[in-house]
Amino acid sequence: MKILLIEDDRDLSRLICLSLHQAGYDTDTCYTGNDGLFYAKNQVYDAIILDRMLPEIDGLTVLEALRRTDIKTPVILTTALGSLHDRVDGLDAGADDYLVKPFALEELMARIRAVTRRPGNLQTSSALSVWGLSLEPCERRLTLKDRSLRLSKKESALLEYFMKNPGQTLPRSMILSYVWGASSEVEEGNLDNYIYFLRRRLKSLNAPVKLTTVHGTGYRLEHREDEY
Repeated sequence: MKILLIEDDRDLSRLICLSLHQAGYDTDTCYTGNDGLFYAKNQVYDAIILDRMLPEIDGLTVLEALRRTDIKTPVILTTALGSLHDRVDGLDAGADDYLVKPFALEELMARIRAVTRRPGNLQTSSALSVWGLSLEPCERRLTLKDRSLRLSKKESALLEYFMKNPGQTLPRSMILSYVWGASSEVEEGNLDNYIYFLRRRLKSLNAPVKLTTVHGTGYRLEHREDEY
């Protein structure tokens, strides 16, 4: 089970992460509203723990943006603002639960178990299509016209990220976080290996796209306009 923690208090964030890991949860951590919104929109989570007072974008704005894009992941809103009005605002914005700071970590774990037991919470990645190339993330199947092949789990996650952001330069750090998880200690060379594998897959389909290296930054999925 995968949890996204969006909390700018780094000491509290470390404590929560430790409890989550001890409980068996895989956790991604962000410290700003912008980063949290980016992760929540581009990955699938079982639950989100969202601080209300965040730098760049506040928690309520993040929550409202997620609900407008039909992301139904259960959200536990955490805040030092504990008045009835504040709680109502959070629930009206789309929160599934509300926890006032300071709180016991045992209570947070119980709230997570409660919201993830509710039916229909888990998002499923729908099929993606870019420049005639289609990917079904659940089946890890890549299709072009009447030809298709099955990708490995990492290849599928990598291509899914690129197809969600066609034409955009994606930094290596964000790619690593998306595919391997923000807390993973994977070596950057693994990313280069999987880019190589994925390029071979695309070439085998004669796909109308290419993965371009942006030196010093990352990679970009582009249309091969010279050939199509």
